[in-house]
Amino acid sequence: MAKNIVRFHIPVRSLAPNAITVLALCAGMFGVRFAYLENWEAAVTAILVAGVLDGLDGSVARLLKGTSKFGAELDSLSDVISFGVAPALIMYMWVLSDVRGVGWLMSLVFVICMALRLARFNTVMKDDDLGAEVKAGYYTGIPAPASAALALFPMILSFEYGFEFLKDPKICSGYMAIICVLTVSRIPTFSLKSLKIHKEHVIFVLLGIAVLASLIITDLWMTMSFVGMLYIISIPTIALIAMRKNKE
Repeated sequence: MAKNIVRFHIPVRSLAPNAITVLALCAGMFGVRFAYLENWEAAVTAILVAGVLDGLDGSVARLLKGTSKFGAELDSLSDVISFGVAPALIMYMWVLSDVRGVGWLMSLVFVICMALRLARFNTVMKDDDLGAEVKAGYYTGIPAPASAALALFPMILSFEYGFEFLKDPKICSGYMAIICVLTVSRIPTFSLKSLKIHKEHVIFVLLGIAVLASLIITDLWMTMSFVGMLYIISIPTIALIAMRKNKE
């Protein structure tokens, strides 16, 4: 007796965001490979590319109405690798290995903190479709891509300015500890989703994006140094603004 075979057809629009997520995962793993080859600039660039792709997959999914539980789980697993494991290994191979056990401990703690941060975010999103963080207009703690970029920030600054003290494994270990704490903290941090642009200002925003893209192509590390410093300054600023709103 022939068995009836049920075939499930998946819309192509559902594959597009998942494909971008897989590309982000590949970028993170390429970052580790470049670090193993001691091509440090390429390693950091790969993580930055993973961050850009991570920002695109969710937007593409919503645009194409291709959101799915599978895509959400895949995105979280990709984030752990690209923004947790990969940056930790890159930093370890760059300087943290010079302090042996301490350097490995900080790399391990960073990965654990990233996994905990993503697990907390997923729990919030399952409890509330909009997510408490999105409603409030900010993230709780540093989001995964920003945390990865900040973890690699000493490398970015060393590429541009060549400061030798940034290659001190003890300083980098202490710095990684701070990023770990901020990643799992409850501190409100900046979210692009909270920004609303008046239609009269759209042309200026587009012009700003064009200028930023030109600067990235012209001098990547100088631009990322500037953007990184702005983001660091925004952490206490957003925290103070959120504190004042809560008091009101």
